[in-house]
Amino acid sequence: MKKESFLSLALICVIAGLFVSCAQKADQRMVTIVNPAGQPPQTPLLPRAPRVDTLDGKTIYIIDARYPLTHQLFEEMQKLLSERFPETNWILKEKAGTYMDDDPKLWEEIKANGHAMIMGVGH
Repeated sequence: MKKESFLSLALICVIAGLFVSCAQKADQRMVTIVNPAGQPPQTPLLPRAPRVDTLDGKTIYIIDARYPLTHQLFEEMQKLLSERFPETNWILKEKAGTYMDDDPKLWEEIKANGHAMIMGVGH
């Protein structure tokens, strides 16, 4: 392999975001390419949460994950659900942080006071 071809291959690999290891043995050149993405770990399957049998007398939380420009949608949803299911207590809460951030305080409140929740993650 010519020196120019060898360097071109190495440059293409670097541009593609791959780690490149180049070695030279006597007249033989070798390129080792490793994909940095790796293999994701197995995701454990969890059972679904139990469903409520009725909404009457229940407290249902509507959680706004603070996706931009969606809070008005959740306010309207709370209003419509309250009209449609007047025997249900609908509580709208904003989650701390973003969708991916944990909010243990809110989860504890829902476990202590709620029967179910609707998680709004955007549009």
